[in-house]
Amino acid sequence: MKLVVAISGASGIELGKKFIDYLPKEIEVHLITTNNALTVNHFERQNVTLHENSNIAASIASGSFQVDMTVIIPCSMNTLAKISCGIADNLVTRVAAVALKEQKKLLLAPREMPFSAIPLENMLKLSRLNVIIAPPVLGYYSESSTVEEMERFIIGKWYDVLGIENNLYERWS
Repeated sequence: MKLVVAISGASGIELGKKFIDYLPKEIEVHLITTNNALTVNHFERQNVTLHENSNIAASIASGSFQVDMTVIIPCSMNTLAKISCGIADNLVTRVAAVALKEQKKLLLAPREMPFSAIPLENMLKLSRLNVIIAPPVLGYYSESSTVEEMERFIIGKWYDVLGIENNLYERWS
């Protein structure tokens, strides 16, 4: 399985990093980041290919590369707006456009709150195109007692919606 993970914006990048760290080892990860300070060396996984956000000609920018799914964690409001309007001016927004074009799974984790009407309209528009809109919302019913448990719950819920098996949180019984 080929998975593109894009990290957009500065706050919440740890969730994007942990999303990758918890992935099953057999998943091929292609990473794009808009934060220049973040490098592939910060990841525990060995199977991560780092792509420059400015390289619009990267392999993952083509539908023929056959990416299975794309996630943008976190997704800045700027990136969300560009995707909603069809603007593909960097690699992050290009891979999102390709996911839409190829009808592949695309998950966006908007990170800013509160949401004004503009990003809510953008999220609704994208949701109607089968984009998974999944902000990192705490699940208090998960009975998490630490920040790490809460993060594992959020990441586990993202994996669930993407069809990635996991045991990151205790399921309802």
